[in-house]
Amino acid sequence: MCGIVGYTGKKQAQQFLLEGLAALEYRGYDSAGLEVLSPDGELHGVKCSGRVATLAERCKTANLVGTQGIAHTRWATHGAPTDRNAHPHLDCTGRIAIVHNGIIENFQEIRSYLRQHGHTIATDTDTEVIAHLIEDAWAGPAKGDLVAATRNALARLRGSWALAVECADAPGEIVVARQGSPVVVASTPDGAYAASDAMPLAGVTKHVISLEDGQLARLSADGSVQVYDADGLPNDHPMTLDIDFDASAATLGGYSDFMAKEISEQPEAIERLLKGRLTEHGIELDELSMTKEELASIDRVYLVACGTSYHVCLIARELIERWAKIQAVCEYASELNYKEPMITDHTLCVIVTQSGETADTLTAAKRMRAMGCKVFAITNVLGSTAARESDGTMYVQAGPEVCVASTKAYTAQIVAASLMTLRLAYANGSMDTGEIQRRYHDLEQLPDLIREVLSRRWQDKKVAKAFRKAHSALFLGRGVNSTTAYEGALKLKEISYLHAEAYPAGEMKHGPIALLEPGFPVVAIVPADHVHDKTVSNIQEVQARGAHCIAVATDGDVEVAQQCEDTLWIPPVPEEELVPVVAIVHLQMLARYVALERGCDVDKPRNLAKSVTVE
Repeated sequence: MCGIVGYTGKKQAQQFLLEGLAALEYRGYDSAGLEVLSPDGELHGVKCSGRVATLAERCKTANLVGTQGIAHTRWATHGAPTDRNAHPHLDCTGRIAIVHNGIIENFQEIRSYLRQHGHTIATDTDTEVIAHLIEDAWAGPAKGDLVAATRNALARLRGSWALAVECADAPGEIVVARQGSPVVVASTPDGAYAASDAMPLAGVTKHVISLEDGQLARLSADGSVQVYDADGLPNDHPMTLDIDFDASAATLGGYSDFMAKEISEQPEAIERLLKGRLTEHGIELDELSMTKEELASIDRVYLVACGTSYHVCLIARELIERWAKIQAVCEYASELNYKEPMITDHTLCVIVTQSGETADTLTAAKRMRAMGCKVFAITNVLGSTAARESDGTMYVQAGPEVCVASTKAYTAQIVAASLMTLRLAYANGSMDTGEIQRRYHDLEQLPDLIREVLSRRWQDKKVAKAFRKAHSALFLGRGVNSTTAYEGALKLKEISYLHAEAYPAGEMKHGPIALLEPGFPVVAIVPADHVHDKTVSNIQEVQARGAHCIAVATDGDVEVAQQCEDTLWIPPVPEEELVPVVAIVHLQMLARYVALERGCDVDKPRNLAKSVTVE
């Protein structure tokens, strides 16, 4: 949610700023802008609602010459997504520019104060007040010290921020700060860089500094970076991270869109995650940072997440209860934050977040830790806030996920949850070594099973035509695959803007059946599992109302094929608990083809953000 980039150094800034914004498009946004300090000592900027491509076109005629600048993609929270509200924002003098990701909770109070003291507020945003507070500090005792002026302003704020500041009267210098929203900086021979995450910097460095809450950094044109703590004291040992992916991983590489690329990368992502995890003593999972005795004592697991990651939790609950024989509770992070969870000395909290920056999930993690709960994170982003707020972290190693709708991170997170469950099961004696090894080898089969489904994408392309004139759709599944239905419906909504609902198949007759009419698309997940026959009965109910039924079924299921207009075939899966990892691949591809049929941008769906950093 929102993207920040900044550069000061030897090169012209505009090219990196635009390329950096493009690399951050996956975060979701509705406007963009940049501000460059020119050799004449003035700030010159371009802003627009819409895409980075539109901004780049406007920049062609703007003559933005200069080796220092900041830029931003905005996801609107305060004020409509207009040119006027796009970042960067300036102070009254036009000498200070700022970009910001986060929420300023007391901005109304500060805005009133600023107006009473002669400031002109030009936008509807919460961010603009920061520029004016820095203006006041710069005019006072902090003049000549942009770090001090920024610290002075931040002391008056409540909320969260990652921000970058430049001042025409402090050439060659950018100040960056963090509180609750991620930002990284880098020092190179060509200059100093800042960005919301490492993605824009993969092409210029292999090492970044990840700021921690309360820290600021001064970026200088000679490429040096100085980090300061909240008191303004230099920090000579900041947190450094290695960029663990090649810059080409965030390029299309011959694919027409990132969603297609990332769907196809799922087998390799799972293989990386599984590699080296099995030992003669069970599953190697040092990330849990708990002794075998501590793991054996766990009697309840809270699984906490939002969106697609919440669906991972629903599947993890099934795994934990079936395999490890431990009670598991799933909670939306946004709901848990206003509940009173039942915590004991033996409760484990598992947070699942692709970005590691989901605000609701992080708030829940902090709260659960404060209540005495051990917190374990499953995430995809190295050095993310989730890792810092947790007692242990498992990185799913899916690689950069640029498409806003998650695909490869979802399946990798399910496999990560499976490994965690096996470790718990071994610790408490629910499974012996032989059983652990068998389940692990079942997991090892998943990449090739997914490759087989990928080879059948023509089935999804054909079936997508059934949704061309639809206004809604229904997804059904039983047991663990009711969650596959939830995730399939979510994917369809996210990228095709076609309304879809998902229900446990047995619940269809308790209301949703009223939607059915001739031609209405219904997707039923009906693999060869212990509830197969019950789901077939629900398919017959669908057929009796004339709806268009599309089954996701196991190879050779003649009965289902005869009762449905279309079938998306999956190969046999060794454990029914693992079917969701294979079956969802069809529904990911189906959603993509439906979106393309409807003329939608599958990588950048409207209104959505990859990393939701506000509550």
